[in-house]
Amino acid sequence: MGARLLLAIGLIASLGGCGLKPLYQGGASGVAAQRLAGVEIAPIPGKAGWLVRNALAERLDATAGGAPKYRLTVELDDRIEGLGVRANDNMTRERRTVRARFQLREIAADPKAAPLLDETTSSNVGLDVTSSEYATVAAEDTALERLAGIIADRIIGRVAIDATRGQ
Repeated sequence: MGARLLLAIGLIASLGGCGLKPLYQGGASGVAAQRLAGVEIAPIPGKAGWLVRNALAERLDATAGGAPKYRLTVELDDRIEGLGVRANDNMTRERRTVRARFQLREIAADPKAAPLLDETTSSNVGLDVTSSEYATVAAEDTALERLAGIIADRIIGRVAIDATRGQ
């Protein structure tokens, strides 16, 4: 038992030198939180855009106040493709994929200047196609809502990570 305790203490002591820092270190006054508080979200067209924009606004806490320093633009590609086919040529499975290209720019910077962040993220979900068209449409809508949240989480995470780069 003593050897295990010494090994555990040694492992814990070695973690201090690994260089890992919490992403949201410093709380509301930290670098990541300050970057996120200063982001304005450009309108995103379409139903998927509306859902992603609302999810982003929720996560950014748009009520933080103050003049925005950054503008986030997002372009979405929302696709549904059939996967499984029955003998009577009816679909049995679909995959809904949402792909987002996002750019973060300083509002005060020259519009032709390179963005601070220019990346792409995507996520997909599979769903069953039922004999009820209503149920299938409802499943597609639910999938889109889930995907909007996932895409928003990934964008916010990437913006926060970029803010802490170089520290």
